[in-house]
Amino acid sequence: MAQVAAVARPGLQFRIPRFIVSLAIVLGLALLANWLSRVSPRALEYPLWAAALGLMANLTLGATGVRNRVGQAFRTELFLKTGLVLMGASVNFGEILSIGARGVVQAVLGVSCVFLFTWYVARAFGIDEKLRAVMCASVAICGVSAAIAAAGAVLAKKEHLAYVTALVIAFALPLMVLQPYLAMALGLSADVAGAWIGGNIDTTAAVVGAGAIHSERAMKVASIVKLSQNALIGVVAFLLALYWVVFVERNPHERPRVREIWDRFPKFILGFVAVSIIVTLGLLTSSQVKALTNLRSWFLTLAFVCIGLELAFGEFRKASWRPIGVYLVATVFNTVFALGAAWILFG
Repeated sequence: MAQVAAVARPGLQFRIPRFIVSLAIVLGLALLANWLSRVSPRALEYPLWAAALGLMANLTLGATGVRNRVGQAFRTELFLKTGLVLMGASVNFGEILSIGARGVVQAVLGVSCVFLFTWYVARAFGIDEKLRAVMCASVAICGVSAAIAAAGAVLAKKEHLAYVTALVIAFALPLMVLQPYLAMALGLSADVAGAWIGGNIDTTAAVVGAGAIHSERAMKVASIVKLSQNALIGVVAFLLALYWVVFVERNPHERPRVREIWDRFPKFILGFVAVSIIVTLGLLTSSQVKALTNLRSWFLTLAFVCIGLELAFGEFRKASWRPIGVYLVATVFNTVFALGAAWILFG
């Protein structure tokens, strides 16, 4: 039967033929984004291609008037959460500890200081609280992945996540190219350069690319420092959920309940931690870990395609220039702070 008594989302009735067409659009765009990321310069990562292709398809479908009839497989949240659970395979706590406590100390200090600095700057700029939380997590921890976790904790809009994703990519790409050469110009050792790169550049892929430009050793240190930051995603998501329940959306006549915090906490973080523990304990082979990493990339590619497909352009006009200004100030602060921390801890 073509029509099923189920609802894919509010206002959109589920029909099998339309779902098949919708899924074909998402999968086709994801395949194209993956191919473009492989044949294009290394700086152009798959999130950029996926979101751009989704955005172009969004405009085309909207112009032809069929956008609402083929949107049943546009499941941004499902693809994002699945991808983040699988991202746990890239966080091996043993590797994090392999460079000692220095990487962990830098990660904790960096995330805490950069998050708080960005929070107060964004508040001074009058940024919406939910967008502020997503921005702070992205610039302080690991870009898009942290932004996704923060968005789930504060129930941010998809447009907030799309906006921050664009900012992350726009700032990470120039840093990936410039920072390793600046480290060479400053005469930094491989350890200091790697710690600086890992503590500053937002996306993991860009961190690896920047470290590789400098040296093999810098790439290893940068990757481990970034992994240390990635491991804090769950902690930050929990604290944001707690803050939102206790302070932001609290009913003054009611006492905050633990159930509210649990309901708001992004459950996929538990999956992320579980997969990380499984990998750390060596319960998976290297080929299995690689397979999970590749699967994660595919799910995140699907998610970024859907972000472009579901984007509401009016939200960008409302945001104006202020988030860009905040992200610029926060990135400069993060760059200087990460360099100081790397110099002290790894110099």
